[in-house]
Amino acid sequence: MRASNAVGGCMAERSTTPGSENDRGAIENLLARYCELFDSGDMDGYVALFTDAHIANQFATSKGPEELRAFFERNGLFYDGLPHTRHVISNLHIEVADDGANAKARSYVTVFQALTDFPLQPVFIGQYQDELVKVDGQWRFSARACEPYLAGDLSRHAREYPPPGPVVV
Repeated sequence: MRASNAVGGCMAERSTTPGSENDRGAIENLLARYCELFDSGDMDGYVALFTDAHIANQFATSKGPEELRAFFERNGLFYDGLPHTRHVISNLHIEVADDGANAKARSYVTVFQALTDFPLQPVFIGQYQDELVKVDGQWRFSARACEPYLAGDLSRHAREYPPPGPVVV
């Protein structure tokens, strides 16, 4: 069941299904945890988020933590174990299925990076399209696609990357 609220002159939907607000909060926390783990260089925690997930971006697809770790070891640039990035998720849209066990989320991602010889700047803007599943009461990624929109100077972020500007896939 859905009810509408007027928010800032716009109509916004709010769910009145029991537990759906808790589900939304748990999914938001999962997406935030992804950012925290990657940005802190915790690759063990980061890849564990994708235990049973299929991940796709413009360079590769991977299934599970071992393939994801191999991709970042092959392509990612880390400085004393840290990427010196901050992932910022915005424009989050979450749809929990009626069964309460599956969900889809999409969000914009902006990646900022700075190093002592590389001034703070946005290096990537794209959209995540996530599929999630609830396992033993916990939300987990089952699939993630990253659609790139704009690329900045990624030369200090990855070994393989698109040129700066709009990204054509």
